[in-house]
Amino acid sequence: MGGRSFSERSPGVLHSVGGNVFAFVPHPLPPRFDIDHELATLLANASLALGRLDGLGHRLPNPHLLIRTFARIEAVKSSRIEGTQASLADLLEVEANVPLFPPSDVRNDALEVRNYVRALERGLSLLEELPISTRLLREVHAVLMEGVRGRSRGPGEIRKGQNWIGGRDLASATYVPPPPQLVPDLLSRLERYINQESSRYHALVDLALVHYQFEAIHPFWDGNGRVGRLLITLMLLDKKLLDQPLLYLSAYFENTRDQYYRHLQQVTAAGDWRSWVAYFLQGIYTQATDALERAARLVELRERYRKALQGERAYGTLLKVVDHLFARPIFTVRQLEEELDISFATANKAVAHLTRIGFLVERTGHKRNRLFAAREVLDLL
Repeated sequence: MGGRSFSERSPGVLHSVGGNVFAFVPHPLPPRFDIDHELATLLANASLALGRLDGLGHRLPNPHLLIRTFARIEAVKSSRIEGTQASLADLLEVEANVPLFPPSDVRNDALEVRNYVRALERGLSLLEELPISTRLLREVHAVLMEGVRGRSRGPGEIRKGQNWIGGRDLASATYVPPPPQLVPDLLSRLERYINQESSRYHALVDLALVHYQFEAIHPFWDGNGRVGRLLITLMLLDKKLLDQPLLYLSAYFENTRDQYYRHLQQVTAAGDWRSWVAYFLQGIYTQATDALERAARLVELRERYRKALQGERAYGTLLKVVDHLFARPIFTVRQLEEELDISFATANKAVAHLTRIGFLVERTGHKRNRLFAAREVLDLL
């Protein structure tokens, strides 16, 4: 990476890493820029949509049903940005642990996606006892990279060598992050900024700044993008912007991938914080609105299913199974038995009934290791 594309407004300095190649070392946060009328409007809209989503989380009789499924959608979208091809159905099939489903190449991708879910769950658990910190992010990264592509590149360890983004080598790279010896101090400064008691900017603006800064530092050999996107969700909860993990931005980043990378590059090259923050706030609004609409449709479908079962024998058990469909829309009878703590015979009878009335379909055609799916739930997701 050469230095010609950087202007004097760039929020960092160039550090020579040999020859005519330079690494970028970002200045500590926060930068200075004005919150003009347009940004203030975007911020107000994003805050309102986020507040409505948070309110929905409090009104739902069982928000865990949405939390579990939304986390898996996020895992699929965030991993897809990194090149995986696994779908939500592929992930759920892998979690059901049914042999030969899906094919091996997709299965490997789905294992990466499954690790993303586990990393998110680990981060949420750690957040109950730790502030957002380098330690927390390292533990999240270790779970993310366990046993999958990149497992040999220091899971949970801050890199000790020079990495780069794009290109075949340092000279042809699109972006070269800070040299490894500077990374620990840069992360410490970022950690202090995240955990400061007061800030110059609204917490949602800080979220945009922190996401950029983490991506600029790129502290791990691999998995930085996914950890950076996980950090957004963790900060939403840590800053009390949401009480439940119901908002994720990976779908927005994937759908607008060219804009995402262009805005990050424009901050680095020209200090264009305003455009990046505007883009980020639009993402908060877009995904909060989408989550509200999706949740409303899922709640409506759940109520339709419950009404259709009124008067049935074993009504209480059937309702428990119906709720399970929204948390895990692809599953085996054995999973149902274990997760609902009911007998295999009871689970099997409930699944057979829900299959007869069209709430479930069997996906394998096998007599053993059968896999059932709630198609209408999957379609809404």
